[in-house]
Amino acid sequence: MQDTNVKIIEAQQASLCNSYKNPKPKLLKTNASIWFSKICKIKHLKPKYINIKANGKMSQDKKTTTNAIKYRIYQEIDFLYCKKQNLNQQLYHIHLKCAHYFNGMWQHIQNSVSSRLDDIVGTLYHKINKKLDTLIRHTHVSYNTEKNTNTHFSHDW
Repeated sequence: MQDTNVKIIEAQQASLCNSYKNPKPKLLKTNASIWFSKICKIKHLKPKYINIKANGKMSQDKKTTTNAIKYRIYQEIDFLYCKKQNLNQQLYHIHLKCAHYFNGMWQHIQNSVSSRLDDIVGTLYHKINKKLDTLIRHTHVSYNTEKNTNTHFSHDW
């Protein structure tokens, strides 16, 4: 039989650990969402959370739609940064409380929580990369289709 270390902790200790564990994944997901939105902004992609429709097909309508999409992405990034700031402050205060309560053991508890969240973060970024790949593929296909259609009409006369 193997030796196993079992540590019985008080309810207050468990409560403090859980108060640190719960907002940490939210912060990591918010960071991932910020990264996704920034990549969409850089690569001029339209994420699925943006629903903007314009009636016309003129260049003015396309510019308006493009500017509206950029504005919506900027709004999303600003919102996510505010959310990140709030979560960081919350985690900071919980971290100070836990570090004081647990004395020298807090670093080990924090490392344990971080190692458990690494797998979740890995799968989250894998999903986001898949989303980006499909958005890039979809944008590339629609751009080529639009380009081929315009070329077809220009040679028609």
